[in-house]
Amino acid sequence: MYNKIILIGNLTKDPELRYTPQGTPVASFRIAVNSKYKQSDEIKQETLFIDNVVFGKQAESCSKFLNKGSSVLVEGRLQEKRWESNGQQKSKFEVIAQSVRFLPRRGGAQDSSSSGESDVMPPEETTDLEPF
Repeated sequence: MYNKIILIGNLTKDPELRYTPQGTPVASFRIAVNSKYKQSDEIKQETLFIDNVVFGKQAESCSKFLNKGSSVLVEGRLQEKRWESNGQQKSKFEVIAQSVRFLPRRGGAQDSSSSGESDVMPPEETTDLEPF
């Protein structure tokens, strides 16, 4: 069997960083992924909102360098979470990220200079660390 997903999208809000009881960093974030398709003679646009989870040093880097609107390329695997709420079974899919690449913002250097941010580039890291 093969379970691999690659997505490019923009964060819908800042990443949330927390730690497992063993002290492993875990960051969660949601990205919006847009796609266009043609239906009859009309071009339609669809947006998917996808939850992502990343562990270890890369979770800390994501928390430090990413914020709402940041563009990322996420490689990982799909995982289904199941739970019960008010007597009903619920589930959702999320991406367990093995690699998160920080992509440049649209507009390049103008964006960082106008917001007062420095030209610090985030590290390129990948990790296969998962606490389970």
